[in-house]
Amino acid sequence: RSIPSSSGWSGIGGQTNMAYVLDRNPCGSSSGSGVAASADLAVAAVGTETDGSIVCPAGANGVVGIKPTVGLLSRSGIVPLSADQDTAGPMARNVTDASVLLGAMTGVDPLDPATAAQAGNAFTDYTAFLDPDALDGARIGVWREGTYDPLVSPEVDEVINDTVAALEAQGATVIDNTRIPIEPAYGPEFTALLCEFKSDLPAYLETYTGPGYPKTLQDVIDFNEANPDLEGPWNSEIFELAEATGGRADPECSAARELATSVAQDAINVTMSANDLDAIIAPTNGPAWVTDPVNGDLGGDFSTFVGSSTPAAVAGYANITVPAGYVDGALPIGVSFMGGRWDEPTLIALAYSFEQATQIRVPPAFIPTLE
Repeated sequence: RSIPSSSGWSGIGGQTNMAYVLDRNPCGSSSGSGVAASADLAVAAVGTETDGSIVCPAGANGVVGIKPTVGLLSRSGIVPLSADQDTAGPMARNVTDASVLLGAMTGVDPLDPATAAQAGNAFTDYTAFLDPDALDGARIGVWREGTYDPLVSPEVDEVINDTVAALEAQGATVIDNTRIPIEPAYGPEFTALLCEFKSDLPAYLETYTGPGYPKTLQDVIDFNEANPDLEGPWNSEIFELAEATGGRADPECSAARELATSVAQDAINVTMSANDLDAIIAPTNGPAWVTDPVNGDLGGDFSTFVGSSTPAAVAGYANITVPAGYVDGALPIGVSFMGGRWDEPTLIALAYSFEQATQIRVPPAFIPTLE
C-alpha cells in the first residue's frame, strides 16, 4: 500500500520472516502461505497473486507455487486488487501436493463470472499429468535478459545455468536467451491496477454489512491514518494514488488495461509460437534480502531485484515455480515455468519432471542470520 514497504508485514501479524534464514524477507504478498508450507506448518497453503504474490514467496521460501490461468479458480471472498489479474493458487513443498490442491479448488462459481470460461479446460485431478519423463523431447525457452543482471546477480546466473544443464540432461531442447518483450506493459499495468483497485475494492467491502466496516478505499485510507499504532509504520501512498484515479469508469484505465493485456499475451504467444516452445523458464526470485523495517524491501534499492512474474500475471496465463538452487547454501532460488492460457497440465508435467530429476529442495534450518 505504500512506497517504501516491507513484504510480509501486516498490521495484524507484524513482520513475517522466512524459515531458512530468520532475518531475511519472505517476499510477498502471500508471505504467510509460503512460510507455512516451507516450515512444515501445513502440507499445502493457498496464496493469491496479482503480479508475483504467489510465485515470489514460493521461490523465496523454497516451495512450489502455482499461479493458474485467471478463471481456473474462483476469487470469491478474496480481497481484490484487480479482477483482471487476481487469482488464488496452491503453494506446497512439492509439485504433487500443489497439483492435488489445485484440482480440489477448480470449478465454476456463479459468484465469479471469470470461472465460466474454464469449461473443458479445468480438471479435478492434476496428478494425472505428473510425468517424470515430460522433459524428454520438450522445447524450453530460457528468458534471462530483463529478469536479472548477471553482473549484479552472478549467483542467480549460476542457478539458471545449472537449470539449463539439468533440462538438457533430461532430453529437453533448450532455446537460450529467449526474449519476452514485456517492457511496454509495465507502465500501463500500473495505471490499470490503480484504477481497478479503486473500483474493485468497494465491491468487496460491500459484502461486509456490520457496523463500522469501511465501504470505500477512502474509508480504508482514513482508518490507516487515524490508527498509526495499528497500521504503522507504512503510509498509504499507493492507496492514495488509486483513490485519485477515476476508477474503472475512466477511459484511461480501460485503455491501459487493454494495452497491458494485449502486450503481455502477444509477448508470450508470439515467443512460444515463433520458437515452437512447450514452456519458457526464468528465475522466479533472487536471494532473500535482509528485512529492513525502516527502508523497506531491498533497502529501497531495486537495482538487484530479480523477477519474471509480469508476463504471465498481466496476460492471465499459467506460471509455476519450482525450487532450483540456493545462494550461500541457505537462500532458495526458484525457476518459473510459464506457458499460455489453460497450460497447467503441460507446465505441471514439465515442473514435475524437473523436480524429480534434480531433487533440489532441502528443508529449512531456521538459521538466525548469515551476517
